[in-house]
Amino acid sequence: MTNLKEAAIAWGTAGFAAVLKQEIEQLGIAQLPLQQGLAHSSYVTDTPVQAMILKVSEAEGIILAQVGIFYSGVIAGCNCADDPSPVEENQEYCECLFEIQEKTGETSVRYLYK
Repeated sequence: MTNLKEAAIAWGTAGFAAVLKQEIEQLGIAQLPLQQGLAHSSYVTDTPVQAMILKVSEAEGIILAQVGIFYSGVIAGCNCADDPSPVEENQEYCECLFEIQEKTGETSVRYLYK
C-alpha cells in the first residue's frame, strides 16, 4: 500500500493540490496501475510520471482524488539483432482514483480509465 502522508497533512490547506501532485510524481511506476492504461504501447517505461489533479472530495475520513497521469510506454519487440522496430517512447495517459486515509496517509490507488 502507498503512503501519501504529506498530502494527508496538507489536506484542507491551499497547498494541498501541489503537495499531492509532488508526492504522486515521486512514486515509482510499480506503485501505480499504469500498465492497465496503456493505449499506444505494450510496456510502461520507468521515466518519471506527471500528475494532474482533476477532482478532490472527502467522504468519511477518506480523501478521494481523481488524478490524470501522463507517462511513457514502449512497444516491446523481440530484441533480436535484426529487429527493425525502433524503441521509441509513446506518450500515455490514464486516470486513477487515490483513496487517502485522512489520519494516516495510507493510500490505495485504483485505475479508472484511459
